[in-house]
Amino acid sequence: MSNLNQTMKINVNTTEASCPIGEAVGNKNISESKIPVLSCEGACIRGEIARLTANIVSKEKAYGRGCHGELITVPESAISRWIKGAEKIVLIDGCILRCHGRMIENIIDKEKLIQFDALSHYNKYTDIFDSDDVPEEERKEVARSVADWIIDSLYNPLAGNVSSCATTDNKSCDCCT
Repeated sequence: MSNLNQTMKINVNTTEASCPIGEAVGNKNISESKIPVLSCEGACIRGEIARLTANIVSKEKAYGRGCHGELITVPESAISRWIKGAEKIVLIDGCILRCHGRMIENIIDKEKLIQFDALSHYNKYTDIFDSDDVPEEERKEVARSVADWIIDSLYNPLAGNVSSCATTDNKSCDCCT
């Protein structure tokens, strides 16, 4: 952790497999010009809230749920083509580590990414790891609150707290304009 400019490379074995529903959804979203929504899906409560939030945001008319697994490991899939070809991509990270943002901005043009740090909005559960330690209804309420904040920022950037969008240098950004 001493060298902050350090990068690492991950090799992924190729596959001839494809996800039939992923192909259908990817092609449909390409034809409808939907904006992909990706999220952190880490094992802790913060990843769970980011995932739940992405599911809510992706139900908005202009948006669709993207699969980071296909984006990263099946680069010729319809889901991957949809995400890479989209004019912009919404990415919801669960915490300050920005795991997904740091990976995804090396796969696609990071100028297309509209990044949000969910934790900066709700600012809870910093001492909890296990999702089950937060009641399901409370997880859903927090995710709904984060989703409302993100949706508001996407549709009305001047009304939202755009300064909470994540950037690589942790400064405020104009990502939602």
